[in-house]
Amino acid sequence: MIAELFADPPDIHLYPEEADMVKRAVDKRRREFATVRLCARTALAGLGIPPGPILHGPEGAPAWPEGVAGSMTHCPGYRAAAVARTAAVASVGIDAEPNSALPRGIERMVASPGERRALDRLTLSHPGVAWDRLLFSAKESTYKACFPLMGRLMDFSDCTITPDPESGTFSSSLHVPGPVVGGRRVDTLTGQWRTATREGVEYVATMIVVPAGPAPAASADRS
Repeated sequence: MIAELFADPPDIHLYPEEADMVKRAVDKRRREFATVRLCARTALAGLGIPPGPILHGPEGAPAWPEGVAGSMTHCPGYRAAAVARTAAVASVGIDAEPNSALPRGIERMVASPGERRALDRLTLSHPGVAWDRLLFSAKESTYKACFPLMGRLMDFSDCTITPDPESGTFSSSLHVPGPVVGGRRVDTLTGQWRTATREGVEYVATMIVVPAGPAPAASADRS
């Protein structure tokens, strides 16, 4: 289930534990925090799960109800949450970013030389997409999908992203031992991406869903 909003509704209810998490935050942070939790509760309701506080787990990741995999994201003009039952989905990672170039110098921190060459080619052939930003988003989705399964943080150099401009998909090839799902190690993840414009705001969004059960045939078994 996915729930998304393109503005911050007024007077969103926060549980006391949640309000305490942002009591010292600036107004912008409090609003995006509240709205993305409204999205999460809406998505959880689609699974029949009653509302409750969504707090931080290890390393600041959301602590979802037992039996639920999920992910949240926010960027200017967009907030979203995606959830699924762990009986069907091992983990989920979503991310949204402005559809604009990364700040100067950041691309070299995020992308390998090979990825930068691919980004240059994509920028020439499909100039309507900020490919460096999409790559950043795809890596964020990768890390969000992998963390609950691996229990460790990842660096930008820990995966290579290969976007497909025609299908709206991308592959994320891990350079570290990937998560074990259904008894097999998953070293390549497949995600989806899209661009959209809402009320003059352009963004790119990426999502990875790791199915529960056996890993895809393309994944390597290193167990």
